Amino acid sequence: MTDSAAQQPPSAPGAKRALALLLCINLFNYIDRYVLAAVEPEIRKTFFKADDINAEAKVGWLAFAFLFSYMILSPVFGFLADRISRWRIICFGVAIWSIASAGSGLAATFAILLATRLFVGVGEAAYGPAAPTIIADLYPIKIRGRVIALFYMAIPVGSALGYVLGGWMNAHHGWRSAFYIVMPPGLLLGALCLFMKDPRQQRAAAGAAPQKRPFAIEDYVRFLRNPSYVLNTLAMTAMTFAIGGMAFWVPDYICNYRNHSDLASDNFVFGAITAVAGLLATMLGGIVGDRLVKRFPGAYFLVSGFGMLCAFPFTIAFLYTPFPAAWWLLFCAVFCLFFNTGPSNTALANVTLPSVRAAAFALNIFIIHFLGDAISPALMGWVSGHWNMNVAFLFVAFLMLLASALWFYGVKHLPRDTDVVAREEAGAG
Repeated sequence: MTDSAAQQPPSAPGAKRALALLLCINLFNYIDRYVLAAVEPEIRKTFFKADDINAEAKVGWLAFAFLFSYMILSPVFGFLADRISRWRIICFGVAIWSIASAGSGLAATFAILLATRLFVGVGEAAYGPAAPTIIADLYPIKIRGRVIALFYMAIPVGSALGYVLGGWMNAHHGWRSAFYIVMPPGLLLGALCLFMKDPRQQRAAAGAAPQKRPFAIEDYVRFLRNPSYVLNTLAMTAMTFAIGGMAFWVPDYICNYRNHSDLASDNFVFGAITAVAGLLATMLGGIVGDRLVKRFPGAYFLVSGFGMLCAFPFTIAFLYTPFPAAWWLLFCAVFCLFFNTGPSNTALANVTLPSVRAAAFALNIFIIHFLGDAISPALMGWVSGHWNMNVAFLFVAFLMLLASALWFYGVKHLPRDTDVVAREEAGAG
């Protein structure tokens, strides 16, 4: 850890309350995302004929529709989040995606369903850049890794609940009912955001110098000239392509391609694996990153690269191992895939200035989804329709190696890029 980081002030007042609220919102965010994956086979049966070889690819466009609006509008909301109350932006986003998710269950045609997923993406575009920025503003660098990891623990838990709740609701009440479950809690959590204070207002009230300046296109150019930011974003893109495609197709792959059990049962087991493995890996990755960074300044990239490197052989072995042993290999693969979540996002926050951090996260969101999971579900569906799903999974497995190599290469740049930002934060605090 650098001397500049050690000089930073402690956590801001109300930090724990803000973290708890954002964690709950992020939980329902990922429940909504993965309910779709849980009921995908039923949606396909509802809107397409059984002999349509492009049906899987077409259903994959539901994931693209959400991600399209999410990635396109994230820079817009990131720009706004550096200027107006981030909590109000989050309130707007949560309300929009909650209502749109419920609308997905009411869709009478595939086109309407596609439109509702676009609006879910609009809501999450408002939330995505603002939430981690608030957390980064509230907590100092020395503990930021484990705190951001705690926030991102909602990814595996919410994803697992999406699979489990989606499968259960589908089995007992039909696939449409699965989309209704996020609206009531989502609207409540969105309303609570109106009672929160932006960290920038707290600093202003305490007499601290405001960290604000006009934003220009040069700021985006500066992001792209930052080696740690660029390498981290490229690695996260490869990871997002792999995870997004796998997460969308694993339940269908296990149930139909591997002819194992039934969809509800497979959703439950895969959900449990995602929750336990993802939860442990996300938290452990953040803790390991924070502890190692005291000795190795590039530790956040080392931890991320090591996790992805280990995920590769477990993923390959899962494809060719019979059940029930395959479940254990899938558990190990999921654990390794989530191990980088805290460190990679912490590194992203640490190498960007507070005054433009929301914009930095927004640009990252745009890139990793535009080149990642916006296209991977549909592409894997197309490969499956013309070859088989094993070929598609093999491709994404090799992208794990690419992500690992990018993070390992970035280790030499991260200490310098982090220290530049830490010095400015220490001076402004």
